Amino acid sequence: MKKTINFSKFFLPAAVISGILVVFGITGYIVNNGFALGVDFQAGLIQEVKIAPTAFSLRWNGTENASVSHDRGNIYIIVSGFGVESRSYQFSFSEYVTIGSLARAMRQQLGDLNVTLSANDGVSTQDLVFSSQSTSLLSSFSSYTVHYLEPQSAPIDISEVRSAMAGFSHSVAVQNLGQPSDRHFMIRVEDEEEGRVTSGEIVQILESYFRAYYGSGCIAVLRSDYVGSRFSKDLTDQAGILISLTLLLVLLYSTIRFKLQYAVGAVIAIMYDVLIIVAFMVWTRMEFTTLSIAAILTILGYSTNNTIIFFDRVRENLRIYNDRPFIEILDISLTGILGRTIITTATTMLAVLALFIFTTGSMKDFALALLVGMTSGVFTTLFIVSGFVNFWQNKKVIREKKKQLAKA
Repeated sequence: MKKTINFSKFFLPAAVISGILVVFGITGYIVNNGFALGVDFQAGLIQEVKIAPTAFSLRWNGTENASVSHDRGNIYIIVSGFGVESRSYQFSFSEYVTIGSLARAMRQQLGDLNVTLSANDGVSTQDLVFSSQSTSLLSSFSSYTVHYLEPQSAPIDISEVRSAMAGFSHSVAVQNLGQPSDRHFMIRVEDEEEGRVTSGEIVQILESYFRAYYGSGCIAVLRSDYVGSRFSKDLTDQAGILISLTLLLVLLYSTIRFKLQYAVGAVIAIMYDVLIIVAFMVWTRMEFTTLSIAAILTILGYSTNNTIIFFDRVRENLRIYNDRPFIEILDISLTGILGRTIITTATTMLAVLALFIFTTGSMKDFALALLVGMTSGVFTTLFIVSGFVNFWQNKKVIREKKKQLAKA
């Protein structure tokens, strides 16, 4: 029989350390005014943007009406008007591979179309970025702007975008979409009083800030939506319901399969893991998004699995070593699952570590939260759950002794 590690002597120090960490987390939540809420949990205007310079702009000088549309591989100019037969002109990016050739073809086929190049005419048409904010109706008074983003463009970090937004009059949250080289961001402007901000007003202010930081015509608005406070509140409520339901189900399952003392220990362990992740998020000011909820629920499942395996081993050893003290059985059980816990945690951490290294934005935060949660889960299984079960058992023995003395 292999040597038994005396985990039980660390139960009390671990409980003290856990209490300090919990108080530290609650203090951080109060001091920092809660979470740094991401774009998913704030009411307001959402702008999905790409920071991309202007490729060319279009103006229409004809007497007819003209509009522009596009898809992944083509741009279309539609000319129509009263008493005029509607005509559609298609310009394929596979045929016109550069914006220079595209501009020449447009000018040749539509004499009233004014095409102004702002970029090198050798820019590939495959790199064009179309803004949903530009009106599709062409006129001589306003231009339709098309942007571009080349693969070799310098990446832009999310911290730089936040710096560009410094001094903004509204509360702004920025989220990275994709890699820094994609220059793709989601910006939410918080609306504390629903309906106070308008899309046009905010877009103009955003453009002025980006123009001052990156230059004129640098922002392509890919999507613009308004999310009401009711939706964001419902999302927050659902997150609380999910975590509460998880705790309830773990309590019921552990009570049915084992005993009440094990079930309560499992719930305390889960709550501790949640508090550790919360403490980490509030002190590091990590954005709290829907991926954060996914990370918390993943850790709850992972920690519960470790705890259930430990309970199974305790129940098995109670039958094998029924003449030994309960605390010794806990040490034997923890020693038995130690190797399995280290191997499974280490291999899972390798995959999560790769996710942390090779991703950015909210996915990187998700991986970091998993790493913290898995470390906490191992600590919880080895010391918090086992320590609580031992504490409950000691109280139970004391109560039985008092009953026997009362009968005597």
